Amino acid sequence: MTPATPLQREAIPEASNPLGLDGIEFIEYTTARPQALGQVLEMMGFRPIARHRSREVLLYRQGRINVIVNAHQPNLPDASAPGDKPRLAAVALRVRDASAAYRRALERGAWAVPSRVEVMELNIPAIHGVGASRIYFVDRYDQFSIYDVDFVPIPGVDQHPPAMAGLHFFGVVQYIGNERTADWSEFYRELFGFTELTDEQRFGILPKGRILQSPCPAASRFYIQLIEPEASVLDVEDDEQLQRIGLGTADVLATVAELGQRGVEFVQSRSVHTEDRGALTKTWLGSVSFELVLDHRT
Repeated sequence: MTPATPLQREAIPEASNPLGLDGIEFIEYTTARPQALGQVLEMMGFRPIARHRSREVLLYRQGRINVIVNAHQPNLPDASAPGDKPRLAAVALRVRDASAAYRRALERGAWAVPSRVEVMELNIPAIHGVGASRIYFVDRYDQFSIYDVDFVPIPGVDQHPPAMAGLHFFGVVQYIGNERTADWSEFYRELFGFTELTDEQRFGILPKGRILQSPCPAASRFYIQLIEPEASVLDVEDDEQLQRIGLGTADVLATVAELGQRGVEFVQSRSVHTEDRGALTKTWLGSVSFELVLDHRT
């Protein structure tokens, strides 16, 4: 066998991480009630730090978690306006090269989202995700970020507020239709290089469905949980959607206590209740909830 050259050795990870994924850059909600959603986010420890230059969009942050609240009313007649019930509308993925990742995704069968860039805005490539959601590709997240172009800092506000209890992105829960697990698993595997975890590798207190692991480096790795409807529900194909955000913490019980002091309530029932491995917040505004998951990364 011929020894591998340095170039060949460097190329090995490309097969397992074809887009050069490096974690989640931001999660986006759309809503016609941005102040109400903002109050929920602030209870969860987020702080509004910047406003979009040309749209009704706010950037919330704690630690390395960025959440965008989009209340912009689109000018185009075919575009849907935000509703009163907040909706998880997009996930932005950090990649090595956004243009290359976008092209490769299209080559593998992804559907492009037409760009509608306005003056002084970045063109962030995106493909269609579940339901009406989008998946963005972002390669400006280190020294110079997308927020340096598209957002104006709120005066006097700390641009890097610390995360409560070391909270960080852990993953996203996605509701899917009946017998759609294989289809969505293939989607994430073929386009992004996700791998399926075994039943023994489970997290949190809601271990239903299938869990997919991103091919990111360990420090930025995240998970997508695919959940089909209960057997009694015959057809919910139209309800496929991003359901909630999972946040990692090294001490679930301490984090629950700290959030409880801020007014956050958690689900406590026979089937779902707070444990040292996870917790689920109540649902606000008809659609917004967060899941805490034991994760020792910071």
